[in-house]
Amino acid sequence: MGFRRIFAAISALIVVTALSIATAIPVSLIYNDGVITHILMIVGTLLFVAGPAFLLLRDERAEYSLKDGFIIVSLSWIIVSAIGAVPFWITGSLPTFVDAMFESMSGFTTTGASVCEDVEKLPHSILFWRSLTHWLGGMGIIVLSVAILPLLGVGGMAMFKAEVPSPVMDKLKPTVTQTAKTLWLVYIILTVAEIVLLCLAGMNVFDSMCHTFGSMATGGFSTKNLSLAYYNSNAINIIITIFMLLAGLNFTLHYHALCGKPSAYTKSLEFLVYICVFSGATLFIAYNVYGLHHDSVSESLVQSAFQTASIMTTTGFASTDWEKWPWACQWILFCLMFMGGCAGSTGGGIKCMRLIIVAKHILRELKLLIHPRAVIAIKMDGKVVGTPIINSIMAFVALFVGVWSASTILLVIMEVDVITAIGASAATLSNIGPGLHLVGPLDNYGWMSHGCKILLIFNMLVGRLELYTVFILFVGDFWKR
Repeated sequence: MGFRRIFAAISALIVVTALSIATAIPVSLIYNDGVITHILMIVGTLLFVAGPAFLLLRDERAEYSLKDGFIIVSLSWIIVSAIGAVPFWITGSLPTFVDAMFESMSGFTTTGASVCEDVEKLPHSILFWRSLTHWLGGMGIIVLSVAILPLLGVGGMAMFKAEVPSPVMDKLKPTVTQTAKTLWLVYIILTVAEIVLLCLAGMNVFDSMCHTFGSMATGGFSTKNLSLAYYNSNAINIIITIFMLLAGLNFTLHYHALCGKPSAYTKSLEFLVYICVFSGATLFIAYNVYGLHHDSVSESLVQSAFQTASIMTTTGFASTDWEKWPWACQWILFCLMFMGGCAGSTGGGIKCMRLIIVAKHILRELKLLIHPRAVIAIKMDGKVVGTPIINSIMAFVALFVGVWSASTILLVIMEVDVITAIGASAATLSNIGPGLHLVGPLDNYGWMSHGCKILLIFNMLVGRLELYTVFILFVGDFWKR
């Protein structure tokens, strides 16, 4: 473990964050929102401190170990989120640093939980930065840095593995830098396409960009207090539904499709399960809300599809107050919170891939009770899933449920009602945003105590980094040479 390498990498990430904040400068100028001085001061200070530090500490020959990767990723998400909180705090957009840190961590982790009671009063540049944190966090600030700062060297693969610890995110190119650039190219192509379509559907350019950042990153921050319900447009809802579903898919499938191999989708069991679950949940909810909350079949289908995609992909946008829907519909959405998107997507949650393997493992155990001497392999898309991966997935699911249960209990101890605590814990750990009851689709987290917010900040962090990356730092053996 080399502290020089670690500080060099973190310095590089701070430089990337400063340059990202700088993109809000033209927005502030265009809308004359009065906060450009604050933004310039933040950017200038960060570049003045982190720029020279990176130049002094960098070593092109340095090789980063996997242990270095875990430390860098965990620390950088905390540091970058803290830096990202400064614009919210210093401009007075949020009253305390804890609130600003909550908003920033929620942005970078693509959670979308907000403490803002009236987002429409925020300066345009702050709204832009708020949504941009989603877009950056969606593919991962680490992957971004590896893509544009190859000076980190070949050891960047260690950070890439720590950043994307899913069981199927393999390199698409020979080097991690080429892989990161490929993933970002796909991400940018889809982003531009959605912005154009939303503009054609009647949304202004600024709102189109902000909502695209939220949907492509499966984040959920909106520029409106009512979220997508403000627009009351089926065309906009359909466009965002499609792109939320695309963002919830494994990005390697999009890459293969863009390379002329669309059959990659249908050859993926995870994709087929993902689409079947989405379709089944949408039809079930549409059937139950038709006539009660929506008068037409088309409206019922559009609203059901939107909310199913929003929760299933862990985006968290709201096109209607689904807490007024029948309990059966709310229960379906709550269950989808845990599933999340596909492995290798920008979505959160346990991931569809893991749940498929868990189901296959349970089925195998049942078969072994009948045929104890049978040799039954678990396969995904024709490939045998090794025992170490199966054990890792089972432990992950157990840890996920354990963290959710523990955080729910802690929230109840801090005098949050049980339903809200259950929903808030699930929503932040799965990086969704809206939960149940007092943190529902049209509510916010601003009323909670600082203790509750700090706990949920931790949930968002470990949820985004898929538990192991953070919790491994608490294992004593990790720090031994």
